Amino acid sequence: MGCDRFLKVGFLGSGFVAKFHAKAFKMVRNAEITAFYSRSLESAKSLAAYVESLGFKRPKVYTDMGEFVSDKDLDAVWIMLPNNLHLEATKIIAEEVVQGKTNIKALAIEKPLARNMKEANEMIRLVEKAGLLHGYLENQVFMPSVAKGKEVVWKIGSKYSGRPYLSRAAEEHSGPHNSWFWIPSISGGGVLIDMACHSIEASRHLLLDPSKPKSSLKPVEIYGETAFLKWVKQPYAEDLKKRFNVDFLKEPAEDYALTVVKYRDEDGNIVVTEARTSWSFIGAGLRLTFEVLGPEYSLSINTLQPELFTFISRNIKIPASEEFVEKQNAEQGLMPVLPDEAFTYGYQAEDAHMVESFLAGKLPYENWYDGRLVVELMMHAYLSAEKGSRIQYNPSSVEDYIPFVARKNK
Repeated sequence: MGCDRFLKVGFLGSGFVAKFHAKAFKMVRNAEITAFYSRSLESAKSLAAYVESLGFKRPKVYTDMGEFVSDKDLDAVWIMLPNNLHLEATKIIAEEVVQGKTNIKALAIEKPLARNMKEANEMIRLVEKAGLLHGYLENQVFMPSVAKGKEVVWKIGSKYSGRPYLSRAAEEHSGPHNSWFWIPSISGGGVLIDMACHSIEASRHLLLDPSKPKSSLKPVEIYGETAFLKWVKQPYAEDLKKRFNVDFLKEPAEDYALTVVKYRDEDGNIVVTEARTSWSFIGAGLRLTFEVLGPEYSLSINTLQPELFTFISRNIKIPASEEFVEKQNAEQGLMPVLPDEAFTYGYQAEDAHMVESFLAGKLPYENWYDGRLVVELMMHAYLSAEKGSRIQYNPSSVEDYIPFVARKNK
């Protein structure tokens, strides 16, 4: 692919996040979306129509994954399926590549890479055997505010007073859009595996010295804490039953998680990241916050403090929507408005980077090795929460570990 200057991309999945990526691709050069696979023909057709409305040629639609993978008009695939299908999709594509039955040369995958280390390691083995390029779609690393914030921290703060030593990231909203997120035996866990994957990697990214390899920051100790705060209460469990036909009281998942990771840097200094995530936050909508602390400086980011706000009086009633912000919880009062969430949340820069990297024939900055480390840290956090104590970083301790909320015999 190093000589090709145009990337034909297929989407595996046509749900909520696929629409974010479709919108982002409108501003991505040298690429087009040529095909969709979905288990729902109606959903795939709807997304194809949306892509056409953005000015692209209407993508082909498949409900058979084998037929999708065999499409000769595909160079790369964005995997955006439920967590329990990531390994299966990787296996199908890798086998077709090894047998020479597809033109696919690169995979990009939505978070989390996998539900546990067994799955993550097998997925890495498959793409390595097939010789596939791979990218990990961690959008928060590519957020313009995070990118500029990291530049300020390292070009100014670190240069004149010393490296940053504490990074905090939090993602909070009122709960996922789809039923499978709420079933831990399918998703692999609750909010920790759903959202802490973002915050763990974004906070690590902010503390990584851009002049040194990522391996220069080594995990030392992990502390995890989880709680069941809101959705196990009867009225809210009944709401999930009504909306998603999910029996949450029978198979609950954590709706709050804290993950603290201690790292040792290249000079032997200890630095710390804090990742806080919640499905029980009620505010205007999705809130992403970041903080970085250094010897003589600090940095803060809050996506619910944009440059645009609107006020809707109590004298009018408008239908519920997400017109202003993702996971919107109100339609009245003073509301923040994000003009382009695909840009603000990093999807546009992320997709552009993946396309540029794949066309150049190289691994992206965020790849499946990063995704595997994130899964490893999440498994340590779940194990720490289960034990009720801090634990040392020890990859062998989580090789076969399944989070306690995801065990069918719990």
